[in-house]
Amino acid sequence: MKSVVLTLIVAMTSLGAALPAHAEVVQGNSFVAGFGHPIAGMDHILVMIAVGVWGVIAGGRALWLWPVAFVSTMLAGFVAAILGLSLPWTDAAIWSSVVVLALMVALAVRAPLWAGAGLVGLFAFFHGHAHGTETMAANLPAYAAGFALATAGLHATGIALGLATQSSVGRISVRMMSVLALFGVLTWVGG
Repeated sequence: MKSVVLTLIVAMTSLGAALPAHAEVVQGNSFVAGFGHPIAGMDHILVMIAVGVWGVIAGGRALWLWPVAFVSTMLAGFVAAILGLSLPWTDAAIWSSVVVLALMVALAVRAPLWAGAGLVGLFAFFHGHAHGTETMAANLPAYAAGFALATAGLHATGIALGLATQSSVGRISVRMMSVLALFGVLTWVGG
């Protein structure tokens, strides 16, 4: 049964990775619009789940510190965008986050705690900046709370996936899923 579940996870993730990364942004000025933003693009989903899985791979405090670093730095990037900070290469940084974090999971990199937090924080700042520049929200606190909660939920999904796949077959499946997701994204970008 476990192998069937893992096969389905790998298939769904690789299929999802082939979908457009920048789906239509949920418009509005509410918590719901903010919640919908991270789950509207495959790039966001893959990165946020990868942070959770990578935290499990690294173990120890990385399990909670890396997701917390991501959410808090993402909110800082959101505020920076709202205040008018213009960042070059935001899209490139977001795409880089997909590639780099998929590789971290696929290669089971056990980075030092603060190096991993710095890396996910750097990428999170750009993801938050994208949230801030793409929003039309009048109620910014509710919108920010929505996308922060959705992000935390995606991190929790990654943690659950990482914990559920602690067997050697599970670890190999998660690594393969990362490789397939990365291949799907690169194929979509190149096509």
